[in-house]
Amino acid sequence: MDENNQLQDLMDLLTETGIPFAYDHFAEGESPAPPFITFLLPESNNFSADGKVYLKVDVVHIELYTDEKNPETELLIERTLDEHGFFYEKTEVWIESERLYEVLYSFERKVTYGE
Repeated sequence: MDENNQLQDLMDLLTETGIPFAYDHFAEGESPAPPFITFLLPESNNFSADGKVYLKVDVVHIELYTDEKNPETELLIERTLDEHGFFYEKTEVWIESERLYEVLYSFERKVTYGE
């Protein structure tokens, strides 16, 4: 599986939520009304053996943006992640300058490039 297919798998998962999404950010002026999602792969957490990368692991961030606290939308994302077997951590912040809540879901997933 190549890198584009890895992103496609995540996009397929996010499509299940029915919430608009983009990788990293929406283009200037194209951000939809909340709720919306951005997602990115900000780092790796690879496992080594014999001085080499034995297992490649991506860290995934799914960021939900809402203009008010929305437990139903959060539950929709959490159920989708649960159905796909992801163990995730969740944090939340209020972004005053944007007047939006950001709920961040962080998890790791095995990279399967070339398989």
